[in-house]
Amino acid sequence: MSANPQLVKYRMWIGGEWVDAASGAHFSSDDPFLGKPWASIPKGGAEDADRAVRAAHRALVTGPWPKMTASQRGALLRRLGDLIAPESKRLAEVEVRDNGKLYAEMSAQTAYMAQWYYYFGGLADKIEGAVIPSDKSDTFNYTRHEPVGVVVAIVPWNSPLLLTAWKLAPALAAGCTVVIKPSEFTSASILEFAKLIEQAGFPPGVVNIVTGFGADVGMPLVEHPLTGKVAFTGSERTGALVYQQAAKGLKRVTMELGGKSPNIVFDDAEIDNAVKGVISGIFAATGQTCIAGSRLLVQRSVHDQFVEKLVAFARTAKMGNPMHADTQVGPVTNPPQYRKILDYMAIAKGEGAKAVLGGDKATRPECGEGWFVEPTIFTGVSNRMRIAQEEVFGPVLSVIPFDDEDEAVAIGNDVVYGLAAGVWTQSMRRAFRMAEQLQAGTIWVNTYRAVSYLSPFGGYKRSGIGRESGQEMIREYLQTKSVWISLASEVPNPFIMR
Repeated sequence: MSANPQLVKYRMWIGGEWVDAASGAHFSSDDPFLGKPWASIPKGGAEDADRAVRAAHRALVTGPWPKMTASQRGALLRRLGDLIAPESKRLAEVEVRDNGKLYAEMSAQTAYMAQWYYYFGGLADKIEGAVIPSDKSDTFNYTRHEPVGVVVAIVPWNSPLLLTAWKLAPALAAGCTVVIKPSEFTSASILEFAKLIEQAGFPPGVVNIVTGFGADVGMPLVEHPLTGKVAFTGSERTGALVYQQAAKGLKRVTMELGGKSPNIVFDDAEIDNAVKGVISGIFAATGQTCIAGSRLLVQRSVHDQFVEKLVAFARTAKMGNPMHADTQVGPVTNPPQYRKILDYMAIAKGEGAKAVLGGDKATRPECGEGWFVEPTIFTGVSNRMRIAQEEVFGPVLSVIPFDDEDEAVAIGNDVVYGLAAGVWTQSMRRAFRMAEQLQAGTIWVNTYRAVSYLSPFGGYKRSGIGRESGQEMIREYLQTKSVWISLASEVPNPFIMR
């Protein structure tokens, strides 16, 4: 239990009230740049999970929420979007203190996330059923779309607020109620965001936030009999456990899991632009992003030239305090991830890969006491190596040469993941061919890391189930009911199916 009076102390948001964990226990959240605790977070357990789900279920079936029209729900979402703009910088500061990502990126994300609430607020009253042409005389058949129920949204530590918006906005637009479980490493910004939810006027229990560790509170939320759906973003391993438990209750799921995305550079690419795109794909966000372009596939004819330019550019990356505007690479978010990245660097060296840049922890003075690793580029990598097959989730790039388009596709698809891929070429024909053949949910051509509330996002293969964002996303939170009305004046033979 955290007893340091200097720590910022938070409480959970359940049933429209700010509460401590039932046990009264707290745990510390660390500042990755300083390597020290800064906040005290409630350590929830099964009792807290039960309380939150029951509050969400009450709000779903009683009170003002189920009586609201879709337009009224949409108005609440848009009001929440309006409240985000003046608070976006403050929310970004909290998030940077919690996860160590660059303030420049987090402030852009927290400002942009309002668009999800505007978009799905506008979509809330555009959910339409259909009148079904009937092949049976004297009958009228129509469909209506209804909320799937209580949604448990499990959010990772790398972009907590933005990824919460991806789940919360469509769920509320659909009429669901939600229990959010943040990562134990980054709970503070979501708890701060709950103040805006309260201010917007959502009825008690419509949105609840329970903090703690996965085994203590996450799994009880997933297993709860009143939970109707789980929306999860995180690692493949944890996602598989969540999926198994959700399946036992036949709950619906959407999952965005890991990636080992190829960033493919052809010899006709604009080399300088491609270098910047590769840097963006792996060193932005300190590589702590599911869409990281962690495998660089370079056509052999330009391999040496490209790697030389890439290394030279990457050497200029400025590390240090993520709150500073000129910092380009911040710390790793938490000690377990820090150790994991260092372990993978050792594995790569053991497999015979050559570190032409970095390859170890960062000891620069500007990195202070935080958890920093050097931006790292490995050459001499075979796609069969673990460093090319397994998600590192850090600023570690594997460079793999290829000869032609067919080989690029074969190597690009030769992993268990399929979240994203990048293609750098000036040939439009090649761009279309690659977009068709690469097995990934998102393909970027001559750009990387572009996302929008307008466009569906999700993975192929073991990178996930379902999609987030875009019009089709709201369907993930709805279930369809078919209604039959007889217009006949007399009931026909009751022993025969109509």
